[in-house]
Amino acid sequence: MSQYIIRRLLWGVLTIITVSVLIFAIVYAMPGDPVRMIADPRMPAEEVEVLRERWGLDRPPHEQFFHWFTNILQGDLGFSIQTRQPVSHLILTRLHFTLYLTVTALIFRYFVGVMIGLLVGFKRGGWLDKILVVTTVILRSLPDFWLGIILILLFAVQIPIFPVSGYDGPFSVTLPMLALALPLIATTMRLTRSEVLEIVKEQYVRTAYAKGLRKRTVMLKHVLRNALIPVTVVFFLSIPWLIGGAVVVESVFAWPGMGRLLWQAISAQDLPIVQGIVFIIAIITVISNTIGDIICAILDPTIRYN
Repeated sequence: MSQYIIRRLLWGVLTIITVSVLIFAIVYAMPGDPVRMIADPRMPAEEVEVLRERWGLDRPPHEQFFHWFTNILQGDLGFSIQTRQPVSHLILTRLHFTLYLTVTALIFRYFVGVMIGLLVGFKRGGWLDKILVVTTVILRSLPDFWLGIILILLFAVQIPIFPVSGYDGPFSVTLPMLALALPLIATTMRLTRSEVLEIVKEQYVRTAYAKGLRKRTVMLKHVLRNALIPVTVVFFLSIPWLIGGAVVVESVFAWPGMGRLLWQAISAQDLPIVQGIVFIIAIITVISNTIGDIICAILDPTIRYN
């Protein structure tokens, strides 16, 4: 197990380095000139070049990358071109809002999706199974931003139960959380259902019934444990997807999170903020995948030898 964890950690470090190069290359290739966007249109060309030199944008691409990556290793994400504030400070002031939203959506998605999937997996072909399958297809096809607008119209305008936008206590996270979680609940439920349908055919499940074990014991001890292996992988893989989806959802709900900050930085071509946030998302992605692999190796020991 220790060798497996070391291998996964080494692959994670290599992935972070590779992603860092890709992040810089993509941001560097973005059209437009951030210096021209913040400079006064009447500013002489000489002063514009001074600004470009101050931000290090006059250097060759490889020098800019090594300067940026070296500073990141020291915890310095640079300064915002627009506000002149440290990027790390801007991200930290909003990161906890994004984590609050995404973690809430993940817990809600995982618990509800697994429970419904387990239930319909044991009642295959019934009316509840058919209704939920159709419902999941509909939910999975809905864009999260459109779903967010519908939730606002229904439960904040027509029936004023929740706040329309912004953060005003724990109650205000409900609508953006549902906009993120509902499509993913559909995915989790379908995956759990398909795994349960495969596992109930296994010999050890039939043996458990033959021993006289109760159905509830077989479901929880034998079926659910094995069905959770692929569901756990998808659970951790969906963390970066949720953070990416939060970019749009946070804009719809004016949620003061990191996703909304990224959207504003892209619109203003504030490259240090864009690079910093995308790098943080990459770190979260690698950590999530590594934790998911380790948990799966604990649930299924054969994975450790692959």
